[in-house]
Amino acid sequence: MLERLLLRNDRLLAEVVPTVGGGLARLDWLSDGEARPLLRALPAEVTEPPLPGQLACFPLVPWSNRMHPSGFGFDGRQYVPAPNRAGEPCPIHGDGWQQAWRVASHLDTSLVLTLDRWDAHPIAYTAELHYTLADDALVVELCVRNAGSRALPFGLGLHPWMPDPQGARLEAGAHGVWMAGLDKLPQARQDIPPQWRFDGPSPLPRDGVDNVFEGWHGAARITWPERGLALEVQADMDYYILYVPPGRDFFCFEPVDHPINAHNLPGQPGLTVLAPGATLRRRCVFRGAAL
Repeated sequence: MLERLLLRNDRLLAEVVPTVGGGLARLDWLSDGEARPLLRALPAEVTEPPLPGQLACFPLVPWSNRMHPSGFGFDGRQYVPAPNRAGEPCPIHGDGWQQAWRVASHLDTSLVLTLDRWDAHPIAYTAELHYTLADDALVVELCVRNAGSRALPFGLGLHPWMPDPQGARLEAGAHGVWMAGLDKLPQARQDIPPQWRFDGPSPLPRDGVDNVFEGWHGAARITWPERGLALEVQADMDYYILYVPPGRDFFCFEPVDHPINAHNLPGQPGLTVLAPGATLRRRCVFRGAAL
């Protein structure tokens, strides 16, 4: 039986599944006795552990998205995480999303999860994940601690899944976008093409996008005019990944603190080098509203 832990106040309802990557099963806006999804919901009839990609959101730790299959070099050593998704040669999203997290505390409107990866190779770490409902917002705080014996670069992010891409309007200004090759790893940074500019509320591209945008100021707004809902995203991060697969019923707007394959880009942009025992914290707020 799948464990779903409930958080609820007058405006929001959230369900967390600790054993499936510590992820969210749903985040709903409550209005007139009706629950309407702000994030894509895992159906209530699912009682067996789902794949993390079926969830409403999961944490990205100790890095986000793809890393080159050869791993990365740091301080004269090579570190090579193993591939961790079937059919994908690149290690992806770290490994926190594939672990069972432990419940440290659970109240009506807050939940704290912990994860011990002392024996993880080549990046050993521990992590905490805090979910808190505060009025019309879900506050998510993610913290990672270097549990290894050497300093290493770390990065964090969240991977939410949103419903109804055809009806959505996105506002999320940025300064540039990384274009990817066939291996989906970034090759070059360029100016954002007109069809991918979201300086004001704009429809999502129908032909799809799967790229990392940089120079984000940490604030975005998604509206669904026909559904009468809006979702604001605020994060202390400088990048977002926009994934809109053509013809699907979802899209992803992922706040992250580093670009894809940052470990192998010049200067390892966005990553934070943590000495043994040092920690990195990131905060993201999902704020609902009725239109």
